[in-house]
Amino acid sequence: MNLIGTPGELQKTAEYLKKEFEMKDLGKTKYCLGLEIEHISNGVLVHQSAYIDKILKRFHMDNAHPLSTPMVVRTFDPKKDPFRPKENGEKILGPEVPYLNAIGALLYLAQCTRSDITFSVNVLARFSSAPTRRYWNGIKHLLRYLSGTKDFGLFYTKSNNFSGLLSYIDAGYLSDPHKARLQTGYIFTYIMAQQYNGTTISWRSTKQTLVTTSSNHSKIIAIHEASRECVWLKSVIHHIQNTCGFSLSTEMPTQIFEDNAACIAQILHCSN
Repeated sequence: MNLIGTPGELQKTAEYLKKEFEMKDLGKTKYCLGLEIEHISNGVLVHQSAYIDKILKRFHMDNAHPLSTPMVVRTFDPKKDPFRPKENGEKILGPEVPYLNAIGALLYLAQCTRSDITFSVNVLARFSSAPTRRYWNGIKHLLRYLSGTKDFGLFYTKSNNFSGLLSYIDAGYLSDPHKARLQTGYIFTYIMAQQYNGTTISWRSTKQTLVTTSSNHSKIIAIHEASRECVWLKSVIHHIQNTCGFSLSTEMPTQIFEDNAACIAQILHCSN
C-alpha cells in the first residue's frame, strides 16, 4: 500500500493502520508498477530502467546496438515513407511476432516517464490491426533507442515555490502525407520561483480528428487541445495546494509557446 500526503497525515494514517492491521512500514516507496522512485536530498527521480531492461529481454533486444533517435527519418514522399500504409503483396505478420505485446509495453512506458517516445509509439500503434515487417522494424528501432537511453527519467525538485505552468505546443502539418491528418503535440512543465527549468508533468502526441486546411488551422486546434489540458492541470494544482495547506504564492499566468506567426497574430487579434 502506498500512502500520499503531508508528513503529519502520513504519520497519523500509519499509526491508525498499525492498530487495525498487522503490518510493516517499509518507508518511502522505491518501486511501484514499473516505476522506480529515487529519493534524493533535493528532489525525486522517477524512471523505468528496470522496466526497460525487462522489455528488451522480453523481445530479445537486450544485446542490440543502441541508436540515438527513437524512429527512422520520415519523408513527405508517400511512396518512400517507411510508415506508409500496407501495400498490396505485403505479408501481415503472424502471431509468432509479438507486435501487439510490444505496442502495449511501449505505450505504458510513453505514458509514465518517457515523453520522448510518445510520437513514435503513436505512429507504430496505428498499424496494430495489420502489422508488416516494415512496422516491426520500427519497433526494433525504438527498442534500440531505449537500450541507449534506459537511464532517462523525470526529476522533480523539492520545493514549494510553485510559480506557474509552461507549455510548448506544435502541430506537424502534413505529418501524415497519406491521409492529410496532422499530429498534435504538447508538453507542460512547471515553473519554480520563476525559474524555467521545471520537469515535464503532462504531455500528449495524437493524430487530429479532422483534416485541416492550413498550418495555421492545425496550430489553432493544437492550442485548443492544450488549453483544455491547462485548465485541468491548474484546477488539480489548486486543489492540492488548498487541501495540503501549501502557501499560495503569486502565480504567474500560464505561458504557451507556439512558433506559427499567423496563429499568434490571429490569437492576439481575437483577444483584443
